Amino acid sequence: MQADRLPPHDLNAEESVLGSILIDGTTITQIAGYLSADDFYREINRHCFEACNDLFQRNEAINQVTITHELENRGVLEDVGGPAYLSHLVSVTPTSVHIRHYANLVRRTATMRRLIAAAADIADIGYRDDPDVDDALSAAEDALFSIRQGSQTRDFAPLSESLLPYLQESSPLDQIDGQQGTSPIVTGFERLDKLLVGGLQRSDMIVLAARPSVGKSMLGLNFTLHAAKAKNKVGIFSLEMGSEQIAMRLLATQSGVNMQKIRNRILQSSSEEDKVIDSIGFLSDLQIFIDDTPFQTVAEMRGKARRLQMTHGLDFLVVDYMQLIDGGTGSREGNRAQEVSEISRHMKGMARDLQIPVLAISQLSRAIEHRASHRPMLSDLRESGSIEQDADIVMFIHREEKFTSQEEWEKTSQGRPFPRDRATLIIAKHRNGPTDEVDMKVQDSIGIFEELPYRAQSAPSYAAGTAGAVGPGVAR
Repeated sequence: MQADRLPPHDLNAEESVLGSILIDGTTITQIAGYLSADDFYREINRHCFEACNDLFQRNEAINQVTITHELENRGVLEDVGGPAYLSHLVSVTPTSVHIRHYANLVRRTATMRRLIAAAADIADIGYRDDPDVDDALSAAEDALFSIRQGSQTRDFAPLSESLLPYLQESSPLDQIDGQQGTSPIVTGFERLDKLLVGGLQRSDMIVLAARPSVGKSMLGLNFTLHAAKAKNKVGIFSLEMGSEQIAMRLLATQSGVNMQKIRNRILQSSSEEDKVIDSIGFLSDLQIFIDDTPFQTVAEMRGKARRLQMTHGLDFLVVDYMQLIDGGTGSREGNRAQEVSEISRHMKGMARDLQIPVLAISQLSRAIEHRASHRPMLSDLRESGSIEQDADIVMFIHREEKFTSQEEWEKTSQGRPFPRDRATLIIAKHRNGPTDEVDMKVQDSIGIFEELPYRAQSAPSYAAGTAGAVGPGVAR
């Protein structure tokens, strides 16, 4: 009945997207995050966009000459019409300024075509007359869900966008009338920065690991906030938490107001309300960008990070957390340790390529819970593979109170006070500096780590990333 109807498409929009890129090669950074070659209806346009995207991924110039050469190398130059077609694309493009608008038209018609294909798939499911109705319905739902999931591609967004709902929504709050250079990224902790020779070094991969609920994401956000306050541009890949949850945590840390109060919008005094409002304004001015896409590969993350660096600048990248990264195999039933090892190598490559420190937050295995000593070691890195080899720095957070009750502590501690709200940050590997420890106080309710006064006992150990043992310069 619909055989005489062409699928939705807009050839003018497709040609204008390509023409915009040919006019100004940097405009591809505006659309590469959500537009793919498969979105183009006409095959020759798909070939052209693939060539443009590959040049972008290789960080090469994009213009008529380079694209002509790329298409020729692929053996499709004559198929697309030769250099004359590229000239045609430039001539029919009104302006490259509106490339996002052209791309959205291409994306919309591609989504409609996928909807038509999904409808055909659902019809086939119905005609199969599967005796298991639930299986049939699940398959039909999956066909539609895959379209919706693909059409909601996310990218980095400023922190201010996630904070905006706190001012817009009806709540007690509403009732109130490019790179900095080559210098290290400060963590905001004086002794830690000193041990790290000034802070987190450019091109370094830093692994911050701990068991669940110990505070690894919290400390990562502490690093983020201190780095942004020092005028650095920070990107966060959050594969576990949504951007609103990250914004709420940063808001609690900056304002000093209990996180639960902010989450439930129950502020008991005008001073707390003032602190929250002032902190929203302060945080909105910081250069923090969040991508909370839950499933993505290192290759996708690398492309997004490169676009962010080209468009806004990027000095520091946080990935939370490493074991949630998609290995790209399409299944988690294979050798996950091998996948994580590959992910680790690519993340180190990303740090060197972008010349920024990359903080990779990681899980530790359950082995800690079954040892008499609960102190983490390098061998506890979950699905470690080559993580400890690739990382320039490996840090662990140890909180004894998470493994031992106060009653058990008093039986074995020989009068020492129970370490409530205390944490030890263990530098277990440091490729270019000392291994040591930093004692900290933790305020979970507002998401803050604070350094405790240090009393030197001996010189730090320069283990240069060898075994998991910690050097003798220990803060107690």
